[in-house]
Amino acid sequence: MEQNSGERRVRLGLMRWSNLHTPTLRDAPADAEAASHKLLIQAGFIRQLHAGHYSLLPLGQRVARKVAQIIREEMDAIGGQEFLLPAMHPASLWQKSGRWEIMGDEMFRLIDRKGAENALGMTHEEVFAQLALEITSYKTLPQIWYQIQTKFRDEPRPKSGLLRVREFAMKDSYSFDIDQDGLDRNFDLHHGAYVRIFERLGLPAVPVDASSGAMGGSGSTEFMVPSPAGEDDVVICPSGDYAANVERASSSLPAVTDRNIPELARFATPGVRTIAALETVEGGAPADHQIKTMVMVLDGSVTLALVRGDHQLNLQKLQDVSGAIEVRPATPDEALAALGAHPGSLGAVGVTGLRIIADHALNGRQGLCTGANEDDWHYTGVSVARDIAVDQWADLREVAAGEACPQCGSPLDIVRCIETGHIFKLGTKYSEAMGASVLDPDGTQRPIVMGSYGIGVERAVAAVAETFHDDRGLQWPISIAPFAAVITVVSVKDEASMTAAEDLYTQIRDHGVDVLLDDRDARAGVKFADAELIGIPFRITIGPKALADGEVEFTDRATGLTDRVGQADVVGHLLAALANQR
Repeated sequence: MEQNSGERRVRLGLMRWSNLHTPTLRDAPADAEAASHKLLIQAGFIRQLHAGHYSLLPLGQRVARKVAQIIREEMDAIGGQEFLLPAMHPASLWQKSGRWEIMGDEMFRLIDRKGAENALGMTHEEVFAQLALEITSYKTLPQIWYQIQTKFRDEPRPKSGLLRVREFAMKDSYSFDIDQDGLDRNFDLHHGAYVRIFERLGLPAVPVDASSGAMGGSGSTEFMVPSPAGEDDVVICPSGDYAANVERASSSLPAVTDRNIPELARFATPGVRTIAALETVEGGAPADHQIKTMVMVLDGSVTLALVRGDHQLNLQKLQDVSGAIEVRPATPDEALAALGAHPGSLGAVGVTGLRIIADHALNGRQGLCTGANEDDWHYTGVSVARDIAVDQWADLREVAAGEACPQCGSPLDIVRCIETGHIFKLGTKYSEAMGASVLDPDGTQRPIVMGSYGIGVERAVAAVAETFHDDRGLQWPISIAPFAAVITVVSVKDEASMTAAEDLYTQIRDHGVDVLLDDRDARAGVKFADAELIGIPFRITIGPKALADGEVEFTDRATGLTDRVGQADVVGHLLAALANQR
């Protein structure tokens, strides 16, 4: 007996738009700034519960799962073994590593009913290092362990949707080796895996030299995607010779000819409080012949950070070279108590009892101007070597656009980027803290050498949304699109159209392609607009007129082009289009 259409639809178990929870909005939320934030809400992928915490709706979950699957496949390909660790950690673990204090207010902390201190995990170096206590011999090394698990960070200013949140899924992996050579190999393996992951996501991620920050270790690389929605500035050489986060970047500076002022002399500067003002007064000097003295407080101790007058101090560089946990500018009262003057008249000439860290650009300089530590007075003729007791020379300055690449001399660009991945060479910091060691071939106990490697799943989703969209909505790459194709029925009341749509759906699904059937009783224009908004790569439109000619319409979301295709040929046409975009 012929089945009626209702029985047929139930039997096929179709993914129907009429049953799918896709709460699309006519307008983007007014408070959203980033394109990904606007579109992921408007297209029904996410909803905010409260600041920094988002629910993934069915479309968002489909994309996130595909991102996670790509990550899993590439991690497994380099020998990774998947774990799942607790999200709540005892304070004792973080106290052992010394990061209980370092993490500060970004760590969610709680006390259980027994009075024990705990934390919600921001990352899992400590927990994985504790599990590594069960590795006892070098013969079982190397190891690569990973998980995809929820992390928590109490961001002070969550914003931009999924780009800066307080709760998120992250792939964090960890390598364990007997020596530095092994760490280098595993670091390179992860580097290659990350390149492949971002290629499969369609993201133009650039590997850049980066600061290790609170993670510690001997080096790290970030993977940066250029985007105006990003929060990191990356220094990039257009020739491709050099790329680094501004927190780590350097450049080549042209030589500066010092002024011939051999003697140190004080001169009055009433009302002069800025570098620019000192350039214009009698006895002053151009900015590149001045010393800018920044009075900083590092872990509670006043420290002077010196840079050239036309340069800016990079706080992360200062933190990295000093090893300080807390870094902040001194208050005017703290500066007055330490040096005897207010900001604008401060300097390091003759200062003793305070740590002085100076930028390399000041090394060997003379004939300079700086504050005399008395309000309304400055020095001229300053010789750094003679007049200032520098405790440490370091790269402290922030690179500016147009400065010369340290590799090839080309003018450098500064590009705003989204950080989508970060890999670290940790060394033995965590294994020593946790007591994770192995016997080497000589029978000597040695701490395990570790690496740490992270990718945020939802952040990757947002980065793709930032990269691929237009004024009509999202444009997902095939690899992570919630559906590769949508079959849009112009008139659901037309039995022939519905029968053709359901048969086509089955054929497409039999080829392993995610497809959605838009069976809503709505105007065709509404259906087309929704399909474009949520970013389905291909649309197959079935209408009574074209169907009568044995044809359907095939639309490419990326190009907007629509072709008439024979009903019998459309599956092959779709498969060829999918293969062409993979």
